[in-house]
Amino acid sequence: MNNRISEIEAAEDGLRAAMLAGDVTILDALIDDSLLFIGPDGSVLSKDGDLNLYRSGEQRILAVEFQDRQIRIREAVASVTVLAFVSGVFKGHAFEGHFRYLRVWQRTSAGWKVVAGTAFAISK
Repeated sequence: MNNRISEIEAAEDGLRAAMLAGDVTILDALIDDSLLFIGPDGSVLSKDGDLNLYRSGEQRILAVEFQDRQIRIREAVASVTVLAFVSGVFKGHAFEGHFRYLRVWQRTSAGWKVVAGTAFAISK
C-alpha cells in the first residue's frame, strides 16, 4: 500500500509541475482520455477541453501550493483530495484563492491517470 501511495504522491507532484509549466505533453500523459472534470464555475470539461485551455494560453497557473493532501486507495483506483492555494490567469482575468480539489486516479497499463476531478473555490 505504501508503494502505491508514493506513486500517487509522485503523480500528483508531476501534475502540479506540469500545470505550473503549462506542459501539455505531460498533462496529456497524466490525464485519461475519458476525463470528466468539474471546474470551480460548475462547467464540465473533457480532456481536450482541459488541455485546450493550456494550449491556447487561456489558462496559466502561476502558483500552486499544496497545503493538505489526503489519499485513499482501493485496488486500482485512488481518490485524492487536496487543499491548494492557486494563482493564475483564466481567460484574461487574474485570480488567486484557495481551492479544494478532488481527483480520481486509475491505474492503467500506462500508469496512473486522472479519470475524474473537481475543483471548489473556498473561503479561508
